[in-house]
Amino acid sequence: MSNIKDNNPGWQEGRAKSITFIVTKDCQLACKYCYLVGKNVSERMPWEVAKAAVDYILSRDDDPDFQQESVIWDFIGGEPFLEIDLIDRICDYIKQQMFALNHPWFDSYRFSFSTNGINYDSEKVQRYIEKNHSHLSIGITIDGTRRKHDLNRVYKGSDRGSYDDVVRNIPLWLKQFPGTGTKVTISSPDIPYIKESVLHLYELGIHQVNINCVFEDVWNDGDDLMFEEQLVQLADAIIDNGLYKDFSCSFFSERIGHQLDCRYDNQNWCGAGKMLSVDAAGNFYPCTRFAQYSLRDKEAWIIGNIRDGIDKNKLRPFLTLDRCTQSTQECIDCEIAEGCAWCQGENFDAAATHTIFERATAICKMHKARVHANNYYWNKLFRKLELENSREEYEANRKSMNIVRC
Repeated sequence: MSNIKDNNPGWQEGRAKSITFIVTKDCQLACKYCYLVGKNVSERMPWEVAKAAVDYILSRDDDPDFQQESVIWDFIGGEPFLEIDLIDRICDYIKQQMFALNHPWFDSYRFSFSTNGINYDSEKVQRYIEKNHSHLSIGITIDGTRRKHDLNRVYKGSDRGSYDDVVRNIPLWLKQFPGTGTKVTISSPDIPYIKESVLHLYELGIHQVNINCVFEDVWNDGDDLMFEEQLVQLADAIIDNGLYKDFSCSFFSERIGHQLDCRYDNQNWCGAGKMLSVDAAGNFYPCTRFAQYSLRDKEAWIIGNIRDGIDKNKLRPFLTLDRCTQSTQECIDCEIAEGCAWCQGENFDAAATHTIFERATAICKMHKARVHANNYYWNKLFRKLELENSREEYEANRKSMNIVRC
């Protein structure tokens, strides 16, 4: 409906190859819910490794796995902007090589970042943004109110929260990238602050709030009930105040909460295997969640390296992944399966054996709670819109009748 703001899709969603450079495993923060269990200050990507990775990737024009019409060059850490000098050099080289090779991606590419925002306003970062602005996608992570943000997003080696150091950069970020969204993470301790945090982000001028529960098994008894209550309260606030016209929250979507038929809708949730990640040692991964610093209990799943290329046999299992190959019958038959997410890396890490074909279901009860609240949201919103449309129609008819009588 035209008077309801929807979440903006990602750039070239579904049509772009995603290539991720793990430029550093260091970060200023030690977020309590962070899935990166192996962050450190020593593993930083050398320029020679980055250059070799770019050369390999841009030489694969005969490989079906590299023939998407667009590309997203993604830079992560840790905190990627800690390596802004390296990133700037990599991006210059990528642009030069794509031009020299007359590569199809030269006219259709993005440099993508998710940053903690702490050094966003630094001179080097701002100079990089100015140089590449038309090809940038940058998201700053701010979790909501100071209370919620500082509960988890603390500086390493202390309990000092980072809210003040992040929020000061939000106006500059929104000025440079209007309409962009932030990513909010929900874990068990911060459930009580969901409503106030989403509304606070709206007040800061962030119109799109992408928000999700962590996939790890961290949930306690009763969390789902508290979660649903917070979402219902948030729904009331958004609808009663007309915020749905200008703001969106990804927890509320018309496309979730339906039964799926694997004969017609049997896609894998994420792009693991279709994406590509490279680390400081030059190893390739099907996604960053299969690198060692992302795994608690499993060994890294390496599919190749910059010297030998990609081993298609190690990649092949990922290309067979779909909903049915990794879900239990209960999940396949679930009446509200649509929108129930999973992370392929967490599936692997949490599995009882060395397999990617075992779906982790730690967020099952949280998804069900979300669907309950989502149904409440849309039922209430549609009733309000129907009432408003009826009033508008009545007023139009009344004015028309008055005109006739004249």
